[in-house]
Amino acid sequence: MGENLGALIRSVRCYLRLSQTQLGQACGYSASAISRIERNKMCPNPGALRLMADRLGIPHERLRGGSVPDVMQVATVAVSRPSDEEDAVRRRKLLTGALAAGATAVVGAETAPAAASPGGGLDDALFRLPPAEPMPLPRLAEGAAKALAAFRAARYSDLERTLPGLLAAAEASRDAASGRAREQVCGVLARSYVVAAELAAKQHSDVGWVAADRALSAARAGGAPVPIGEATRVLAITMRRSGRWSSAVRLLSREASELDIEQDRTGAVRTTLLLTAAYSAATGGDRGTALALLEEAEEHASRLPGVPGLFTVEASQAQVGVYRIGVFNALGTPDEGVKVVTGLDFTSLPTAERRARAWTDTARMWHALGDGRQTFAALRRVEQEAPQEVRRPALRALTSDLMYGPVRLQGLREFAARTGALA
Repeated sequence: MGENLGALIRSVRCYLRLSQTQLGQACGYSASAISRIERNKMCPNPGALRLMADRLGIPHERLRGGSVPDVMQVATVAVSRPSDEEDAVRRRKLLTGALAAGATAVVGAETAPAAASPGGGLDDALFRLPPAEPMPLPRLAEGAAKALAAFRAARYSDLERTLPGLLAAAEASRDAASGRAREQVCGVLARSYVVAAELAAKQHSDVGWVAADRALSAARAGGAPVPIGEATRVLAITMRRSGRWSSAVRLLSREASELDIEQDRTGAVRTTLLLTAAYSAATGGDRGTALALLEEAEEHASRLPGVPGLFTVEASQAQVGVYRIGVFNALGTPDEGVKVVTGLDFTSLPTAERRARAWTDTARMWHALGDGRQTFAALRRVEQEAPQEVRRPALRALTSDLMYGPVRLQGLREFAARTGALA
């Protein structure tokens, strides 16, 4: 990455009053990853770089390798967010000055207000839930079940609209309850926040930290081991996504050790924690730990053939296979996943979200192996299973990579336009 590329990205982002979270949502990165890119500590992949350029209005060639000129000094002030037309004019002026003269860093960048996140109702709601009245426990549980069903079906836009009201009602019901009733409401509240954390992860939003922390607090207040395990898992995912993979592995391993393996439900939760820990270890390059955790999870899953999916991830042999593909991808040995994909029964995965995730990992595997046709075929299967899943930033970046790849693929341009990868 060019010496001054991070400064250019940061300067344009701040000039447009975009937060690091907003820019990350456009290209499949977390806010912390954008921060590392802007400090020239991390090099984004080509697909993500093109999406970043599109969001910032920077010509692609300006972000493609080599050094770029320093960005002109720009004073940012607290004013209302400019229109799209004004954005375009500002970008042209900024880039013209940057490329012609070169200058210094941004002045006052940290004080510029961030614009509202596009479609980021969940982000806003988690910090200010809408007013709500307490709700009877059966109705609250029904609302949580519907939210979970929406997530499993990958209806993320529906979920984003309904979750704030559910969380607000659950919070109000928790505050109004006492004794055993309060513990039960806490369990429902915890699971609602788990879904919120899962949705935030899909959106590459750092607000997942908030949802996961609240989920675990509510779960511990309720005292039931299954919600505690589920909340621990989403908290570990946020830790891993911020680069703290070893802390995530320790948290998951410790919680798994406290669950009773002999009971079906707690045993199944333990298996899902081990799977998440295996993938977390793989993202840190710890092959030995990752494979050992996978083997342990597979052994446990073989003992629970009759236990269905408990929450967002089920304990099954097929699920172990999906995680095994992801682990090999993360370890940089995608060729080891080919045999797993060949033997994987995708139809045995019970939800659209899980089937889409399996095809996503398969697409990443083929992409890493340089097989564009197989990558595109897998992406189309993702779309068939869950149309909203394929519009996620990470998958748009993958599609964008294919667009600029050496092989011309019939239908790819239409697919890219349909899924938002083609600006």
